[in-house]
Amino acid sequence: MNNLELPVCRYCPVCGGEVAPREKERFVRPVCTACGHIVYVNPHPATCQVVFDGDRVLLARRAVDPKKGWWCLPGGFIEWGESPRDAAKRELMEETSIAARELSLVGVYDSVTGRRRHVLLVAYEVTDWQGEPSPGDDTDRVAWYDIDQVPELAFDAHGQALRDALAGRDR
Repeated sequence: MNNLELPVCRYCPVCGGEVAPREKERFVRPVCTACGHIVYVNPHPATCQVVFDGDRVLLARRAVDPKKGWWCLPGGFIEWGESPRDAAKRELMEETSIAARELSLVGVYDSVTGRRRHVLLVAYEVTDWQGEPSPGDDTDRVAWYDIDQVPELAFDAHGQALRDALAGRDR
């Protein structure tokens, strides 16, 4: 992850002064040249959901960048004040019209896309759900794929979450 670049940050959110990269607390961080405020740049929290129907898994095709047109697990960013579990249920409904009743934690993953996007991904298996899948929000298609015919996924962390969920089924 050493090849990540800091996101563009020009002005201090505290005083409006100019921000410049400086070494602070063992990391290069955006620091205000006027008041010294450190702008902490943290990973973006997100969720993804693994929904099985027998030997099939539900995938969503991205309608937006990054990776527009690629298949992935349904999911998205956690909103301010929202728990990861609530975000997972909301994102699943928004992207697939599926209502999650029960979730089981699969794992937490580090996901880097490009040079400036760092995501902390919380993956859940949806163990009880209702509804018929249909695309919405950031997806233009949803489809069931046989587990042994899943295409390359948009994000490596989604592939790992799916492999971990499958391994959990085999126990």
